[in-house]
Amino acid sequence: MVPSVAQRCADTARGLTVPVLLHRNATEFGDLPALSVLGRDGTLTWRQLRDRIAAVSRGLAELGLGSGDRLLIMMSGRPEHWITDLAAVHLGAVPSTVYATLSTDQLRYLARHSGAKIVVVEDDSARTRWEAIVDGLAQPPQILVVGSSLDEVEARGKAAHEADPEAFEKTWQEVRPEQPVTLLYTSGTTGDPKGVVLTHGNVIYQSVVLEATVTTPDHTPSLAYLPLAHIAERMLGIYNPIYRAGHVTICPDPAKLLAGLVTVRPVSFFGVPRIWEKMVAGIQAQLTAAEPPVKAAVEMAGAVALEVYRLRAAEQPVPTELLIKHATLDAQVLRPLRAKLGLDNMLWAGSGAAPIPVDVLLYLAGIGVDVLEVWGMTETTGTATINTPDHFRTGTVGRTNPGMEIKLEDDGEICVRGPLVAAGYLRPDGGVEPIVDADGWLATGDVGTIDADGYLTITDRKKELIITSSGKNISPAQIENLLRAHPLIAQAVAIGDRRPYVTALIVLDDEFLPMWGRANGLDQTRVADLATHPDLLAEITAAVSAANEKLARPEQVKTFRVLPTAWTPESGELTPTLKLRRRVVQERYADTISSLYS
Repeated sequence: MVPSVAQRCADTARGLTVPVLLHRNATEFGDLPALSVLGRDGTLTWRQLRDRIAAVSRGLAELGLGSGDRLLIMMSGRPEHWITDLAAVHLGAVPSTVYATLSTDQLRYLARHSGAKIVVVEDDSARTRWEAIVDGLAQPPQILVVGSSLDEVEARGKAAHEADPEAFEKTWQEVRPEQPVTLLYTSGTTGDPKGVVLTHGNVIYQSVVLEATVTTPDHTPSLAYLPLAHIAERMLGIYNPIYRAGHVTICPDPAKLLAGLVTVRPVSFFGVPRIWEKMVAGIQAQLTAAEPPVKAAVEMAGAVALEVYRLRAAEQPVPTELLIKHATLDAQVLRPLRAKLGLDNMLWAGSGAAPIPVDVLLYLAGIGVDVLEVWGMTETTGTATINTPDHFRTGTVGRTNPGMEIKLEDDGEICVRGPLVAAGYLRPDGGVEPIVDADGWLATGDVGTIDADGYLTITDRKKELIITSSGKNISPAQIENLLRAHPLIAQAVAIGDRRPYVTALIVLDDEFLPMWGRANGLDQTRVADLATHPDLLAEITAAVSAANEKLARPEQVKTFRVLPTAWTPESGELTPTLKLRRRVVQERYADTISSLYS
């Protein structure tokens, strides 16, 4: 009996850990490139990369870092980030990348909750910030800085490793697949962030599944540009390249992403929706300025490409004549266009973290870039469902990965189980709290439908969670609570789902407003009279700024609108218990919301 794809994936992943794969790469592919930085000379081979990992690992061990201990990293994209992370993994310790954009209070919470023994930062200014953050903790972590103390740790570790290389080899061989490989903090819908514990088994199975479902060669180049606090970059920038012995080029500055794509010309690329939207806008701008014959050629070639795309999406045969015509026009017109974007070698292009407009997908398909949506979350090690080049449906997020199961509850909530589901959430005492029920099902909080062929479509979210077009997960409740702390603000709704930044609708407190008006020498007392008054707007602007100071950059309110009427249960925006009816607000104020993004 031929084993299923799921069984083959399970067999392939069994017994593997990240250190096992790195040892393989250093011995079998030692001279192949592993890690580069865009625009800089020098590339680490797999052998050189592992040697540096071994040195830092020994140095961290001398500082007392051991199996199960946590280590926080706050760095931009640079080789030291990869090296420090993987050095901790070889000790059985648990690295966690944190966003530099987090507020001081948020970082203090992560330091306390994680119980990290060591924090590694990029420069002295970050060190100074962290010294204030950890001051007062019962057991403050040691802070290491790239270019100074971290270098000293690596130098001491290198000497120790050269004197006794077997100590490093023995330590990593004790790491088991069920042990944690990373800790990723993800925003909850309310309250404090949750620390998702992922295992070696989780991340390696995800890599094996990707290999089984998307055909790409081994040792291929890839571009890492997202933060390593994001599960997508962790998988595509660390674990999958280790599994495939690929060559990662780090793009430290996201503004140079296009230059990175043109330089690297990757065979696969994952972009959050905002990346693809910007790409489409750039292409459209270029074509607007192009000569009429060029525009006509692109339109004709694009129409043929779309026809082929739609037939493939419907899994219908493409006529030979159409295939020949498509191949000819693609070579003459579309491939040169894709080359300007660095996408001419693309075998798989993915989008996730937030929904992407179908119009964007169709436009990209018209230039020969089939962007395929995936769905998942940190708790599912990235993708739980995936569209593949051979099996995809536009507007859906694909079918379940091999080995994964999916079901819908009566209210449409999506539940999943299988080898990609995380071990659980880190508890403050260092234990791990399971995230599944007694039967192994994870309730995702997303609502969807499944068609007869197994393709999943996301229709809503039970959780009140904003996911921006850049893929940032943001709790609106936190933002709204901070805004409502000002006595003039009775209600606030944070907007930003599927949009590039956060905005807010603000409703004034009609009881406090008259008092404020009299205190400020204003005769008007009605909401409608004061909603546009310059003094009132200045006061609300100050309130928004005060709230923003307590928020991470992606969470901060970029602009807002003060509404001229109060909200009540009778007017429909609030429930009888005075809870927000978000959908009513979004529908009723759709034009106002649109104006905030115009």
